[in-house]
Amino acid sequence: MKEQNFKNHARYSKFHHFLITPLSAIYFGWTLAKMDFTTNDSALESVYLFLGAFLILLLPNLARVYALKLQNRIILNEMRSRYFHLTGSTFGEKEKNLKLGQIIALRFASDEEILPLMDKAIAEKLPAKEIKMQIKNWKGDYIRV
Repeated sequence: MKEQNFKNHARYSKFHHFLITPLSAIYFGWTLAKMDFTTNDSALESVYLFLGAFLILLLPNLARVYALKLQNRIILNEMRSRYFHLTGSTFGEKEKNLKLGQIIALRFASDEEILPLMDKAIAEKLPAKEIKMQIKNWKGDYIRV
């Protein structure tokens, strides 16, 4: 597998991003274009099909949101464990001063650079992208959602 770094760490799920979501959007647009309100029966059928298409559009995105929320909880627990392993103290005080995006960005830092980078992120209120750009020894994550 190709080594991760800042430039190539973004992940896409081919099935989700390039098949299910576009097909859902196309089906939703097609349903909108085919809606017919000329008679009561056709209007009821159009509303029925619209609701179905809307649900089909929402479901893959809802599944993605759930997966990402779970992944974020796992990352947070991973960082708590990693911080305790590196320092012998709890992550609570640092965690209060960091946004979730910053914590997620810090997880890519090597053990040698994570603590100073964490302090810098807190002191300078660095955004996640800036944190990632400052990482020299990238710790790749090859099993992200």
